[in-house]
Amino acid sequence: MLRLLCLMLLFCAIPAQAGLFTDDEAHKQIEQLEARVTKLETVNVQIKGTSEQQVKAMLDLQSQVEALNVELRKLRGQNEEVTHSLQDSEKRLKDFYVDLDARLRHFETAEETAKVTAAAAPVPAPVAVVSNDPLDIAPQNRAYESAYAISKAGNHDGAAKAFQEFLKKYPDSVHVANAKYGLGNAQFALRDYKAAEETYQALLLATPNFSKAAEVLFNVAGCQQEMNQNAAAKKTLKQIVAKYPASEAATKANQLLSAAK
Repeated sequence: MLRLLCLMLLFCAIPAQAGLFTDDEAHKQIEQLEARVTKLETVNVQIKGTSEQQVKAMLDLQSQVEALNVELRKLRGQNEEVTHSLQDSEKRLKDFYVDLDARLRHFETAEETAKVTAAAAPVPAPVAVVSNDPLDIAPQNRAYESAYAISKAGNHDGAAKAFQEFLKKYPDSVHVANAKYGLGNAQFALRDYKAAEETYQALLLATPNFSKAAEVLFNVAGCQQEMNQNAAAKKTLKQIVAKYPASEAATKANQLLSAAK
């Protein structure tokens, strides 16, 4: 289009200048004009090509920006989910420790009350055993009852010594399992958790069918918790639920496991 316009202008100008230029000169001017037109067309094509490249680059850049915005929104959503999950975990953990602290405070209050009661009440005097008959179980019955009475009075130190003396003197007594259980409880009350756990474990090993086996296992878990052996405590609680599902200890174990999740 540009070439045609320039040629038309040239042809219109040539008749007016026919008297001034020869045919050769006119032809030369036409060639020069055509060259200029060709050059302008080339520049126009280059400009057009550059514009198209710039438009394409801008479109590509816009696509990249949109893709980044989509990824950013996705990451923000994931971050919100992680934050919400973390808040839920922190709340469950806080509730667990609040419940654990309440249980410990209740136990400490009961222990202090028992100590005050024990101080006010007379401690049963040990019963003297006088018997030469090895088949006479009356002495061991009296010895066990004496140790049990000391425990009930809240004298945990005295009870621990009385049960230890009983187990040493009557290793084959029918009261051995109960004496070990009483000894473990006294040691737990005295906060000797390592000794208490060893006593409980020895009881379960020697008497696996002990009537209070579920409670013994629950006390083992309590010792492990107090010694910060959380993984072992969790395993023991699961063992209670699996082995004694209908027991009260299993109910308490389930509550602790749910709170720890």
